[in-house]
Amino acid sequence: GSLRADRAREPAEAPPPYPSQAVTLAYLDAAPGPGGARGGGFSFAVRLSVRSGPPVTVTRIAQPSAGLSVASSPAAPFQTKPHSDSKIIVTLRVTECDKAPRNPGFPFLDVTLRNTRAIQTHSFILGSRYARQLSQALQVACGNDSR
Repeated sequence: GSLRADRAREPAEAPPPYPSQAVTLAYLDAAPGPGGARGGGFSFAVRLSVRSGPPVTVTRIAQPSAGLSVASSPAAPFQTKPHSDSKIIVTLRVTECDKAPRNPGFPFLDVTLRNTRAIQTHSFILGSRYARQLSQALQVACGNDSR
């Protein structure tokens, strides 16, 4: 028995990366949405890339403002394989102008990611071009709103 205990053991395989460590989300541009994103909506494209590890499932896409709702195409949940990209069209709709941000400086998306290691919600800041286009869309949607 002591010979067996002294024998060198094979190192355990490293666990896969956490999903937020394996994924990038990049803003592409404004995009036509369902029905042209009429009715106070703003649609845009993002690229979700899984750099390594097992496939990653997007289980939810959200944003922090109570005055906006979020929909995506493809609709969550959807999966992206490692070493590949998914193009996602996200549509934000104004539900209440009083609660929508008037001048979002650093707007972000909360994306819930799942792989074989964990489930995580990660906030992605999409950059100044996204902030500028979102701000313009919110001004158009709520411009006639009398606070």
